[in-house]
Amino acid sequence: MNVDIIELPIALIDEDQDQPRYQFDEEALQELMRSIEELGLLSPIKVRTTADGRYKIIYGNRRYKATERLGRATIPCIVSNTTDEMEIYLEQIAENLTREGFSPIEEAEAFDKLMNDSRFRSSLKFLAAKLGKPESYIKNKCELLKFSNAVKKLIVSGIEIRKDKLTEDQLMPLKDLPMEHRDPLALIAARDELPVSDVKKIAKLFKDKTISDNTKEKLLLKSGPGLIETWSVYEQNRKERARQQEEPKPQKPAAPSSQSDASSAAPSVTPPENKPAAPASPAPTGQAETTANSVTAPAAQAAAPSASAQPAELLAQLQTQLKRQDELANQLIALDKTNGGVLFPHEIDDIISQLEKQIAQWKALL
Repeated sequence: MNVDIIELPIALIDEDQDQPRYQFDEEALQELMRSIEELGLLSPIKVRTTADGRYKIIYGNRRYKATERLGRATIPCIVSNTTDEMEIYLEQIAENLTREGFSPIEEAEAFDKLMNDSRFRSSLKFLAAKLGKPESYIKNKCELLKFSNAVKKLIVSGIEIRKDKLTEDQLMPLKDLPMEHRDPLALIAARDELPVSDVKKIAKLFKDKTISDNTKEKLLLKSGPGLIETWSVYEQNRKERARQQEEPKPQKPAAPSSQSDASSAAPSVTPPENKPAAPASPAPTGQAETTANSVTAPAAQAAAPSASAQPAELLAQLQTQLKRQDELANQLIALDKTNGGVLFPHEIDDIISQLEKQIAQWKALL
């Protein structure tokens, strides 16, 4: 098909303010101007006629800007008689998709406009067929519109991780988080140049419903590496809890029917060591899991008091052991605060639950 190219006065041509592409890199524009000066405009722009005898650009805004800045009187054009707004907008998107510099956000806004603007109301399936793009491609682009303007300004094409820039792959793991977590985490990822794999780990941490919103707010004060360190401890704790749940639970000891029964059980029971509790001291970040295990162990392994002791002695032993466990629990709480929320409230609840079960077993021997 022959296409007629004619020279039109630049003074009769207007830019389309409604076109999909509106971001123009100044450095790239200057380079295009130098190319036009040396070689001329190698590719014409496309325009359509308007009712007032003027022309409006369908595509080629950047070439138009460069030619105008050079002070050229005319520019080579392909003139279209198309008036259908849908057809024109689809052609503008298709043309820009082949050009460098069409940003992911510009794409997303164009797709969203075609599907939601009252002038178009296109379906996802129709749009994918017309543009030759998978439906998933269009959907993922539109997900970028969930983020704030501060985040959108940092989004760039490609997969290269750069400081204070964001790729689509970096943002996708965060897209389903609440806004109060999604945008701050995106800005942290940009500032600290977090790889996609780290962003996925951090997103998993913030999707855990067992972690309170208050703890998550504190985590937002951390740096990217700090969040990854927290995730590492979190994963260790999660795996340890899963392992403990898989282990068979010990049977509850039967309550003795009489004092003689309690006495007969005495040989199999050893009194707990009366070691003083270690003083509470802040643990370095990254050692939270080890310290948590050392606090939990006495509660899980504490033995029942000697059944051969007198009731008063038994009660004294119970009170001593309970005091010791309270001190250990307080150490864990202090450690949690020192590490900025690395240990989570449900770990403290686990220890308290174990203490309550142990006390019940002791009481059964009284």
